[in-house]
Amino acid sequence: MKTVTVHSREGYQQEIMAGSHAFMSDLPISEGGNETAPEPYDLLLAALGACTSMTLRMYAERKGWDLEDIRVELSIHKSPGEKDVIHKKIEVTGDLTEDQIERLRYIATRCPVNLTLRRGVEMEEEIQLASTYQATTNIPRD
Repeated sequence: MKTVTVHSREGYQQEIMAGSHAFMSDLPISEGGNETAPEPYDLLLAALGACTSMTLRMYAERKGWDLEDIRVELSIHKSPGEKDVIHKKIEVTGDLTEDQIERLRYIATRCPVNLTLRRGVEMEEEIQLASTYQATTNIPRD
C-alpha cells in the first residue's frame, strides 16, 4: 500500500510527502493560489507521463530494442458534466521499426497509472479532529 501525506501551508500551497521525497503543490494565481508549485492536475499528468515513460523504457530494455529517448506530452480537457479527456502524445527516438513503435504504443496503455485511471477507483474518505498534530517538513517555507 502506498501512502502520501499532504499538509496545508500558506494559502492553497500544499506540502507533499511521498516516502522520503518532499515537494509542493499550489494553485495558479487566477484561482487564488500563489503559483509556487505545480497544481494538482499537473501532478496527475506528471504521474501518468512518468509511469508511461518508465514502462516504455523497461519494456524496450527487456526486448533489447534501441530506444534512445522518450518524450511524453500530456494535457487534460475538462468538460462540465462529461468525462474529462487526457491527451497523451509520445515521441520516441532510436533505431526502431514500425512494428516496434506500434508495440510501444500499446505498451504505453499498459502502464499501472494508465490502467488505474481507465478502470477508475473507489474512494474511501474519513475526517477527524486532530487532538495533537506536529508538522514536520523538509521543505523551507518562503
